Amino acid sequence: MESSILLVEDDANLGSILQEYLQLKGYKVTLMADGELGWEEFNNKPYDLCVLDVMMPKKDGFELAKQIREKNRTIPIIFLTAKGMKEDKIEGFSIGADDYVTKPFSADELLCRIQAVLRRCLNGTSNTMEEDQFIVGDYSFDYQQRLLQIGVKQQPLTSKEADLLKLLCQYKNNVLRREVALKQIWGNDSYFNGRSMDVFITKLRKYMKEDHTVEIVNVHGTGYKLSVLAGRK
Repeated sequence: MESSILLVEDDANLGSILQEYLQLKGYKVTLMADGELGWEEFNNKPYDLCVLDVMMPKKDGFELAKQIREKNRTIPIIFLTAKGMKEDKIEGFSIGADDYVTKPFSADELLCRIQAVLRRCLNGTSNTMEEDQFIVGDYSFDYQQRLLQIGVKQQPLTSKEADLLKLLCQYKNNVLRREVALKQIWGNDSYFNGRSMDVFITKLRKYMKEDHTVEIVNVHGTGYKLSVLAGRK
């Protein structure tokens, strides 16, 4: 079954080139020319992934992504931007982006990013239930469903949030070294990727603040540790 992509890009020439290229690669692509049209289209039918330009008229990509995240916490989002500022990329990841491609880029690069995100989101990386479900204090975490739950409260996770939490769970009560997490999830341990990982750690802490026996601890100069009080799972 072909994956459906919502592409929102105000550069008509670039948008058409990307749409045609991705369709040739087997994806079903709907192209919208601005953020408002993109939001209308997102509400019309389900999509597997959104590719959003950041600088657009009427509604920029960040604003559109915030609206999309309010309606769907788990759909993967990739930003396209001409901006090179680290702060802009950190903002994009804080909204819940799964990846970020800076213009100019090749269509092949975008395709690789899309394939990687969809593979992580749609297929998962593990085959057994035991590897995908975790108990952390009062929380249960289903990696395949990208769902964190405590009592009746459910918190859907983005793909990178789920990937990072899974690693923390696998290293529970032990140190997860920064470079290990960065290379496994982000592909390399650059300064920028380290900053973006810090954003995701902050978000996971917020999601897990209701059980005070569970804590994500900074291990100075080394990494992070998902600490669970002795006697708890």
